[in-house]
Amino acid sequence: MEFDSRVLLRIGGFGRYNRLVAGLSWMATMAVSFNLLSEDFYTGQPSHHCRPDPQLLPGNLSGAQLLNVSLPWNPELGGWSRCLLYSYTGQQSRESESGFALPNRTVPCTRGWQYSAVAGLESNLVSEWNLVCNDSWRVPLEKVSYMIGWIGGFIVFGSASDRFGRRTLFVLCLFFAILLGVGVALSQSPIMFLLMRMFQGMTLAGVFLSVYIIRLELCDPAHRLMIVMLAGLFSVAGGLLLPGLAAMSRGWRILQGVVTLPLLLLLTYWCFPSGFPESPRWLLATRQVKKCRKVLQLFAERNGENPEDEIYSRDGLFTEIDSLCEGRPLPRYYTVWDIVTTRAVWRNSLILGFTAFIGGGIQYCFAQNLFGFWTSFYPPYFLQTILGGLSCIFLCLTVNRCGRRGILLLTTIVTGISSLLLLALTQYLHDGLVLVLSILGILASHAVSMLSMFFAAEVLPTVVRGAGLGLIMAAGVLGRAAGPIMDIHNKRGFFLHHVVFASFAVLSVLSIMLLPESKRKPLPDSLKDGEVQRRPPLFLSRHKDELPLLHNAKMREDYNPENYSRLVTATKKMLSRENTPLKGAQCLEEESHGEENEEA
Repeated sequence: MEFDSRVLLRIGGFGRYNRLVAGLSWMATMAVSFNLLSEDFYTGQPSHHCRPDPQLLPGNLSGAQLLNVSLPWNPELGGWSRCLLYSYTGQQSRESESGFALPNRTVPCTRGWQYSAVAGLESNLVSEWNLVCNDSWRVPLEKVSYMIGWIGGFIVFGSASDRFGRRTLFVLCLFFAILLGVGVALSQSPIMFLLMRMFQGMTLAGVFLSVYIIRLELCDPAHRLMIVMLAGLFSVAGGLLLPGLAAMSRGWRILQGVVTLPLLLLLTYWCFPSGFPESPRWLLATRQVKKCRKVLQLFAERNGENPEDEIYSRDGLFTEIDSLCEGRPLPRYYTVWDIVTTRAVWRNSLILGFTAFIGGGIQYCFAQNLFGFWTSFYPPYFLQTILGGLSCIFLCLTVNRCGRRGILLLTTIVTGISSLLLLALTQYLHDGLVLVLSILGILASHAVSMLSMFFAAEVLPTVVRGAGLGLIMAAGVLGRAAGPIMDIHNKRGFFLHHVVFASFAVLSVLSIMLLPESKRKPLPDSLKDGEVQRRPPLFLSRHKDELPLLHNAKMREDYNPENYSRLVTATKKMLSRENTPLKGAQCLEEESHGEENEEA
């Protein structure tokens, strides 16, 4: 049963209640973005140097003279060494020609480090637990573990949303995300912080995925793209507000409490189910008729429709649903293994997962060029965040006109060309041109990531949309995790990392041509609907064949295949009545047979 054309229109279409639920889902997206982007503030590398040790110095010194005598100069950094101190003891002291004492050797820091503020925070986990020098590898390890939590959350909770429902998953993950957020703020060691942060990332992935799916399933084809891209703009707005929240918090523990507070406010969705209802599309696709009736009635009433005319009448919506679901009363659930058994759905999932992986992983390559132009935290952060918003606007203006597949192909080509030019010509190009190519690459790669997820949500059937979309989002996060993995090895192999992702971007162009086009089409609900999607030509011809081999007869105007279910229902009701002509004929025939038997 086509939900968009036969169900959604009868409950008010994309009415005021659907718009209200979509708007509330934007608030949830912003709350998740606060917690996701706060990772950059917690793990930011502050400027630091060793705290001078008077026991290693020749006399009593202070001020700038103390630092000049205590700290070696590092030409590569253009400043004092971050991990070494001069020692003037332990051997026979030396003096320069001018009579000043000379250091005998350099030693590691003995009294800790002095840190400067970073990203508006006077302290973060780096400065609190001295995760620098020999322990600096723990910072990218924490980033990797956080990404692993998101990957696991997308995979596990994606399948759970197809089994237990979008709303149930949202409330459950939201509750545990709040508890784990409090645990992160109260962490007493780097190990505790790592574990709490990883599990919180897992639950936040469940919140983000459930909100993304139900937002899409409540929209009609004309509003799907706009609603999803506006949610992306709310995520960008959260990223732009976060530096101000950090500056007001001053400490990372307070900031963690501040970004957890919006999650706590979202618990009102649990107290008021109408703020975040279950997806009626999913209920109908999995044959949960009783629950579907209640949710459809709620949407019809809130959208201002008359339930007596559209739902409860003899030819109404509930009558059609009963006729279609008759004989199949038990719910039918699907898993990720059902995706593997398909052909078209599994192929589309692999291609879009590949493009999401490329879009997430290659952003790290472009972002490294930005840090060469600015040493401060804010310019690269704001530039990348604004570019994410511009990519949302670009997709909103072009995708409905040019199609999902065409824009995905264009942005992938731009990403690959920008990456290849930077690989081959960076040392020969002007710095301004390198910056322009990096910005263009970040803009295109953001568009590839977002469009891959949106495209996947449109071509995946409702019964497996959670599991399939979870796998594709997990692939995107896996690509992003490649950056922190490079940082663990001090960026060794960065050139190979860039070459691999640039090659993948070029190769993905061929696979994108195999995707179907979902522009202005209803969402598929069953696996059968997902399998019948076919790949159209990239460039549609305006001139059709005027001499077809077979004559195409026009369909009669009075014929409508959608009225078949209504005809079946009306026929069953007519046959169930006792005073129908057929019943009377059957009774007369039985009486005549009885009289013949008595005469015999």
